[in-house]
Amino acid sequence: MAAEKFRRDCGKGAPRLDAYLAAEFPALSRARLQALIREGCVLVNGAAALKASGKVPPGARLEVHLPPPEPHRLAPEDIPLDVRFEDEHLLVVNKPPGMVVHPGAGNREGTLVAALLHHCRGQLSGIGGVERPGIVHRLDKDTSGLLIVAKADIVHRRLSDALKARRINRRYLALVRGVPPKGNGSIDAPIGRHPTHRTAMAVIRGGREAVTHFSVREVLKEAALLEVRLETGRTHQIRVHLNHIGFPVLGDPVYGRGRLPGRGKRLRKKEAETLIGRQALHAYRLAFDHPVGGAPFALEAEPPRDFLDALEDLRVLAENA
Repeated sequence: MAAEKFRRDCGKGAPRLDAYLAAEFPALSRARLQALIREGCVLVNGAAALKASGKVPPGARLEVHLPPPEPHRLAPEDIPLDVRFEDEHLLVVNKPPGMVVHPGAGNREGTLVAALLHHCRGQLSGIGGVERPGIVHRLDKDTSGLLIVAKADIVHRRLSDALKARRINRRYLALVRGVPPKGNGSIDAPIGRHPTHRTAMAVIRGGREAVTHFSVREVLKEAALLEVRLETGRTHQIRVHLNHIGFPVLGDPVYGRGRLPGRGKRLRKKEAETLIGRQALHAYRLAFDHPVGGAPFALEAEPPRDFLDALEDLRVLAENA
């Protein structure tokens, strides 16, 4: 793919070069434009711009040379996907439990990214000049449910902006140990890296803002089915927040049983813990305005079989109690 070149004749000028270009090229992020300026890819009246904060003279001729995206170095894999919606702009995938979204140590193959590279065959957004699938938000490996994937940079940027502005409604179903006494509530507690368990997150002073809302859908035996709505999207947010208030997600190997980071005591095991082999968390609903045209859009996906089996087992335990 050859480099693309764009020309613009500047009108009244702009206070900053990067701000003017961001308005002219909405598909490119401000950070990406600043990188292009540093690399000498932006010309003002035929000369390379010196800095992103420089002012644009009225009537100037601007040229942006956009290099082709770097290869992602990931091999597409023919992995079946449960696609719940797809058009030329985006798709929504129902991710199964056990599938990693991005490749990492110990998980180089069988990822959602590899499956998307095969499914979309080049029709995916690139981030920071690197050709890669446009995952707008993530789910943990053992959390199932709905994910949005962008097919073009402008769509990815609009969805990312909507996510930051809290205009994408994300709802989850969770099986938790114990029953919140008030039936519903909100958890507003900052989340950051755990001070001693570096692979875990925790509620800590100075962490990033995190807000989770929940309501009890069903009372079970020493457990409950919750509906959870995310207002922010921190790493492991639901799992950390529910554990923080004393209602950990069933089956969670990090926050849900045994010695929990920072708690300093071994929790008494419950019968329900053996009912599911992963955290009982499922992203069941997404609602947002379509990034092209703005039409309201909503999708739901039923939890997978292991979640439903655990829920049914808990109902049986409650009936026989």
